[in-house]
Amino acid sequence: MTIERFREEFPRARWSDERRSWFVSGKTAARRIDRWLTREAELLAIHGDSKGRDAFAFDPISSPYLEIADDLRIRTPYSKTVVRELHEIPWASWDDELRAWRVPFRSYEELRRRWPTIEEAARRSEPEERKRRREAERDSEAQRTMRLRYAERRRHRYPLPAEDLPPMDRPVATEQYGVVVFTESSGELVEPSVLTAFYPHAMQADFDLVWGTWRSATLTELVRTWPARREAGPMEHSRGWWQPTLAELRVARRNARAIERRRRSRDLSPTS
Repeated sequence: MTIERFREEFPRARWSDERRSWFVSGKTAARRIDRWLTREAELLAIHGDSKGRDAFAFDPISSPYLEIADDLRIRTPYSKTVVRELHEIPWASWDDELRAWRVPFRSYEELRRRWPTIEEAARRSEPEERKRRREAERDSEAQRTMRLRYAERRRHRYPLPAEDLPPMDRPVATEQYGVVVFTESSGELVEPSVLTAFYPHAMQADFDLVWGTWRSATLTELVRTWPARREAGPMEHSRGWWQPTLAELRVARRNARAIERRRRSRDLSPTS
């Protein structure tokens, strides 16, 4: 049917077997074809919407997150899963004025296929549900472990081999905290119980470990750091520090740039 409409619109068009396409002559051919393609797209959209409405009438979605109007409108609490799923649906778009996602009926089948995932993610993102999960997790073993690890990180200490200390005031990669700068070593021996809880990579070390003090590397320091030519081997990983590779430096530089942007934003924000 599309070919028939094309032949009616362009009776002098000729088929090229070599190019596997239609050829339309004339100086205005390009504009005429663009106008025809626009009309065809509108016809296909109307036809697709009609089929989608029929599909919805036969197998409707009933959900508090879905509103039926000239198109399908979805309003949910914010969820990365919902956004990801809706981005995969053809012609779906976000409407700032309505504060809703709009999906034409021609995309109903794809929306129907993805709806269980969208609705489940929306329910999990409801404020009451998120509060319930937080309360359930508050006293869980995982939460306690996370709080202890966070407290350990805030001490800015790290176990280092007493006979093989890293260079001070230069960025190095670590097993636990990424690329950091060590500022000093206290000489205080590390307790085995602390290693077990927070630094399992050093459990098999057959040398004395002492505490080193570290800080985050600045962007300037990271830019000036020369990357290692090869990745760290088992020996470097067991001692806990090594010269960072280019890939590790790129991650650290990206994080440092984000931190500097946030700091500048705070400095520039007006104070009350």
